[in-house]
Amino acid sequence: MSFKTLLAIVGENDANADLAKAIDLTIEADAHLSIMVIGTALQPITADYPVATAWIEQRQEEIKALIEVRKHAEELCSKNAISFDVDHFYDDNFILQSNIGMRAMYADIVVLGNSVRSERGLRSAAVSAAAFDARTPILLIPSSGKTTLAPKNVLLAWNSRAEAAQAAKEALDILKGADTVHVVLVDPDSAYFKNGGEPGADIAAYLSRHGIKVVVEQLTSGGRTTEDILAQHASEIGCDMIVMGAYGHSRLRERIFGGVTATVLESSEFPIFMAR
Repeated sequence: MSFKTLLAIVGENDANADLAKAIDLTIEADAHLSIMVIGTALQPITADYPVATAWIEQRQEEIKALIEVRKHAEELCSKNAISFDVDHFYDDNFILQSNIGMRAMYADIVVLGNSVRSERGLRSAAVSAAAFDARTPILLIPSSGKTTLAPKNVLLAWNSRAEAAQAAKEALDILKGADTVHVVLVDPDSAYFKNGGEPGADIAAYLSRHGIKVVVEQLTSGGRTTEDILAQHASEIGCDMIVMGAYGHSRLRERIFGGVTATVLESSEFPIFMAR
């Protein structure tokens, strides 16, 4: 799919870097950039008057900070002469998730940088809204390095699950433009109802029919986590994007025990295209 509406979710911290990267992506795609500057509202405290006054003052400071980010975003977008709209939201995470979900339905991709990824509450609201409510792909942008929607060396994390297949289909235009797509399986099970007799062969054939140059690579974890293996291999092959499915397990299980999705959401040195 082509990306004509990008939705960038931005928090207060590290906002400038995230805004700059979102604008670069918008220019590259010749698209419209919709920006949501978000913050989790400080909850009221039932106490005596002085504490309540301090609570009100802190809320006002946090809202003021979001407004400043919004103004800066408007200035940057105007300076770069792109099509854009900007708004800010300060509320509890449930309301934030609802607002993000409604906006994400009308976007081709949701862009998340460190200003949101570094804040657990904001990260959870944004990812839940995009991946589960709106079913819109997410692009996780790292704090350093270049991020592009036209990568030339892509790693597709494959496990023969519906989430991975959906991510591959959502990223099909990206994969078509790449020089090489590495279909990577970690400790693949060749059972019929797992990865099949030749793990990776089915998805490789599917992608090849779209004219995509595919290399299937089966890796052994040796007891290390899947996310560590993927990150190391991505570095070794010099890939400039990882495509993967989100939440192969339930969100509750990932919250309690962790998982590949939970780990890459918090930190990744590579741009991650994620869908469910």
